[in-house]
Amino acid sequence: LTLSASETRPFAPVKIGLKVQNTGTRRGTEVVELYVSDRTASMSRPVQELCGFARVTMDPGESRSVSFTLYPSQMAFLDEEMRWKIEKGVFDVLIGHSSKDIRLEGSFRVTEDAWIRGCDRAMIAEAECLMLKD
Repeated sequence: LTLSASETRPFAPVKIGLKVQNTGTRRGTEVVELYVSDRTASMSRPVQELCGFARVTMDPGESRSVSFTLYPSQMAFLDEEMRWKIEKGVFDVLIGHSSKDIRLEGSFRVTEDAWIRGCDRAMIAEAECLMLKD
């Protein structure tokens, strides 16, 4: 798992990258799921929040590079004054086949609080898959 930054500002994206390989003998499809967990939230938050996914089909032995662009506004929540808040703190990045099958983990820190309009909040991480040459 690679993260483009260990720290980010509230409106700057974090690029998350990983490699997926078909180690089987048949063509197959893997759904790579990106979850985020807020370690230091000031309010009750989901333990794991699905923030993106990519469906990757590969031939036997084939590898793909999968990358996600995650914006901190995806983790924004309504604060006590009913404003959308991007809260500073540490966020764990979890990659897996499902929420119960986490294979890779990392983390990054948002350096400061910010508030946004709800209509400006990012809803899902952009995903990109590229074939890797051997």
